[in-house]
Amino acid sequence: MGIVAALIIGAIAGWLAGKIVHGAGFGLIGNIVVGIIGALVASWVLPQLHIQLATGTFGAIVDATIGAVIVLVILSLIKRV
Repeated sequence: MGIVAALIIGAIAGWLAGKIVHGAGFGLIGNIVVGIIGALVASWVLPQLHIQLATGTFGAIVDATIGAVIVLVILSLIKRV
């Protein structure tokens, strides 16, 4: 996957994660970064749990969104402390 595709998927995943985890969004650029970090987290966590949801672009968006939600929840917990 190219860098542009990763940025687009990260942006979509970050936006979706911001909608799922209410009040934990970091703006457009922050959500893109969270989406990219979430994609990295999901690419490690999901295979460790033997979970494969889908393939292709849709699968990448779903995986990145799951990872971004995990990252947003962790960041919101840290932010509260």
